[in-house]
Formats: sequence, structure tokens, C-alpha cells
Amino acid sequence: MQTATRVTTRTASTASSSPVTILSFSGDISSASKDAVLGAYHGLDGAASHVLLDFTGVDYINSSGIAIIIQMLLEAGKAGTQTIGIFGLTPHFQKVFTMVGINKYAALHANEAAALAGVQEQP
Repeated sequence: MQTATRVTTRTASTASSSPVTILSFSGDISSASKDAVLGAYHGLDGAASHVLLDFTGVDYINSSGIAIIIQMLLEAGKAGTQTIGIFGLTPHFQKVFTMVGINKYAALHANEAAALAGVQEQP
């Protein structure tokens, strides 16, 4: 049985005090998650130039869920005003995200501290 996707939004700061918006996902990510995932992304303030996707609380992601994440990354790429990073993936999903090429659109980090440090290094 699938666990419903929940998305919470919070703000963190890098060492240089740059604001970073974090979308934290929990539950499963599948086709049923489209409204929750894309709705949370579309609801971000247009000024959110750095966005991190936190998968720490995600139990399962199927191919439809991966397609939703790719759709979000493509939208961000078209806008050209946001950098997106990803953290909190299990080793299995780090491998899957790399295999499908998500790492070409968003940097993959082991944890939140590494992701925030990665934002610090970006222009």
C-alpha cells in the first residue's frame, strides 16, 4: 500500500546567508504525487533562486514519480533562474537518479549540509 506524499516547505541559509528554499518530501512518490509535488514547486516564490529537494523522508519512488521530478527540473531549467539540488536519497535511488540522468539537471548530495555547501559554491 502506498503512503501519501507530503511536501513541506522551509527556508535555510548558507554560510554566506543566502536563502535556500527546501522542499521536503515524505511518503511515496508516484503518479498520485503529481499535484502535491508540482503544486509545491509551482507555489514557490519566484524569488527562490536556490531550491533543494529533500528526499530523506521518502520511502519509495516509482518510474512515474521520477518522471514528475524530471518535469520539475525541466521547468526550472526553462525558467533559467533557479538552481536545484537534491539530497537525502538512499544509495539505491542515488544510483537510479544517476542512471536516468537527473544529475545533469540537479546536483546530488548526501545530506543537507553538503547540499547547502554546494549552493554556497554556485554563483
